[in-house]
Amino acid sequence: MKLKTVFTVLAVLIISAVIFTGCPDNRETIRVLFYLDASNATAVADANDWFGTFEKANPGIRIVRENLFDDAYHDKMRTYAAAGDLPEVMYVWPSGRSDYLHDQRLLKDLGPFIARDNLRGFYLPMTMDPSQQQSGYMAMLPQGVTNTHAFYINMEVLNEVGLTPARTYAELVRQVPVLAAAGFQTVLIPAESTWVMQSCLMSMVAGRFCGENWHERIHNGSAKFTDPDFVAALDFIRRLYADGVIHQSAIGVGYGDGPGLFANNRGAYYIDGDWRVSDLMQAITPARQENIRISVFPEIAEAKINRSNSSVLGVGYAMAASIPAGSAKEAAAWELVKWMVGNEVSTSRTQQGGTPTPSRTDLDFAAMNLQPMSIAVGNIGREFDTATVVIDAVFASEIFERVNDGLIQIANFSRTPAQVAADIQNAFDTWKSR
Repeated sequence: MKLKTVFTVLAVLIISAVIFTGCPDNRETIRVLFYLDASNATAVADANDWFGTFEKANPGIRIVRENLFDDAYHDKMRTYAAAGDLPEVMYVWPSGRSDYLHDQRLLKDLGPFIARDNLRGFYLPMTMDPSQQQSGYMAMLPQGVTNTHAFYINMEVLNEVGLTPARTYAELVRQVPVLAAAGFQTVLIPAESTWVMQSCLMSMVAGRFCGENWHERIHNGSAKFTDPDFVAALDFIRRLYADGVIHQSAIGVGYGDGPGLFANNRGAYYIDGDWRVSDLMQAITPARQENIRISVFPEIAEAKINRSNSSVLGVGYAMAASIPAGSAKEAAAWELVKWMVGNEVSTSRTQQGGTPTPSRTDLDFAAMNLQPMSIAVGNIGREFDTATVVIDAVFASEIFERVNDGLIQIANFSRTPAQVAADIQNAFDTWKSR
């Protein structure tokens, strides 16, 4: 009887061991904070495919993914950071809204992993330059290069009222009453989220009024935000509203609502980042996309430079610095980061328009099934001669958030450009004193 009991216990232990070894709970768990617009069915399907394919190819890794979008994403990231509980893998910016992650060195240096796996030759040189990231090291693996300003032109609307794309701001102003008489707005921009006006419009405007590398002069003290050129840039934003080029209602338009308004011909032009082409392609059929042009803002007579645009290193994927070095969790997290910025996912993202200028250099564009707007946004680099900085990429959050808020105050006509400039300079002085 005792011998039978022993065999029974051994059998149970063997069966339990087999079950435990094959149980999903025994896999290495990687938490991921992922930036995803849940209202975009195609984006959701793509993300599910990318992560699902990875898990099938890596049966020893289990992904626990949290999807958030816009401000909710950044708020949750800050909460995790403050609690010392960052997920193992994160979708991050090279600076700007992820500046605190870089400044506090909360992200692992990916340089040694990139060197070990000989990945440098598969990416654009700019994306492999640590100086392009606020941390000063390879805190993230970028998925591309980003033009934060894109000027989308709806030829269906313009043709209906007998207009052609405006080449200058003066011409754009003259189009306002013609478009309004037919029930159209002139320039649409989803400005409720305060970063949009700063990143997608003001950064480009500041570059044109203040010139190349204007931010360096601010940082070294040879220029101030209260100088005439920056105040003039802010005043140009005021003029956009005063001239009716942008309707004041824009500051009540949610970021997720912008593509739908443009796709439904509510306005002749639309301002957003180049990344937004993926959402627009979901709302506009390929046949109609032939009527959409993508350029940069028209020439501004009093600007120092024209045919310029605001560009920055794109977003990418990072690993939490808290992951133990040499651990299985670190190895699993790195495999996921490599996959998310690898050839297969980059090809998929490029075909959907999500990465107009991908970081990978080994993509076969000829084999891709690209829609008209993907081709158009891929040529945006030919629409400008000079790349200037993005404000939230070169200034700390205390400063660019003051810019963000000030632009809304200008739109509301509650503060003057000079007052907003003074507020920004005060924020800069306080930051620099620390």
